[in-house]
Amino acid sequence: MADATEGGATTKRMAQPAAATKPAVADRVHVWPYLVRNEFICTIIVGVILTVWSITIDAPLEEPANPTQTPNPSKAPWYFLGLQEMLVYFDPWFAGVVLPSLIIVGLMVIPYIDINPKGNGYYTFKERPFAISTFLFGFIFLWVSLIITGVFFRGPGWNLFWPWETWDPHMVIALTNVDLPAWGPFKWLGNPTIFGVEVIGLVLTVLYLSTAVIFYYWKRDTNETIRQLGPVRYGIVAVLFLTMMGLPLKIFLRLAFNIKYVWVTPWFNI
Repeated sequence: MADATEGGATTKRMAQPAAATKPAVADRVHVWPYLVRNEFICTIIVGVILTVWSITIDAPLEEPANPTQTPNPSKAPWYFLGLQEMLVYFDPWFAGVVLPSLIIVGLMVIPYIDINPKGNGYYTFKERPFAISTFLFGFIFLWVSLIITGVFFRGPGWNLFWPWETWDPHMVIALTNVDLPAWGPFKWLGNPTIFGVEVIGLVLTVLYLSTAVIFYYWKRDTNETIRQLGPVRYGIVAVLFLTMMGLPLKIFLRLAFNIKYVWVTPWFNI
């Protein structure tokens, strides 16, 4: 405490601690200039990369479309090549309707199954390891890899070519695609059916989906995330997750064992 006498009056001044004079750290920042500035810089960088790429890579226009001659390979625009690549591994209704619909619906229900108490905007890997890992796996490893495969590795006849191989339009690869009930050890069971529905594929599909139920009852008392989700939201997350993981599983079965369908029915094939 310091005393200062001025005009017969005594003023007492208290020494303030150094910590009290520091400004409080704000937990929020304004969109302008912080966010807009970063987005503007990123836009410039991406624009430069695209400009250099378009100058250095020769991408001439093709001849006008000829209705009497279909190009080989006939490819969709790059942003649809992921769907076109999925047609190789799934039934058209499943690859073209069911899976894209589940992707859209799954993105729409994220706010309703989110249990983060902090609300929107908190997406650090430490706080969201499962959500971020699932998104990165589904988008980069699956969707982007399907597009890259369709652009660079699919040649004439939609055959797979390595980058160092020449695209031979006359090459024909005869694939003996079989359904899972008629493959390997399953064919000795005689492919039993009930009311026209194939049983082996049905059992395997049910067992695959039942892993979500088994995991729920196994971890619901020890896993805090599963307990907070509850059975309904957990069921939605589990179905979407198992459907997503079914894509690389089916790709592996098709490329490694030429398995076309896992479950065959008179109405649909999976």
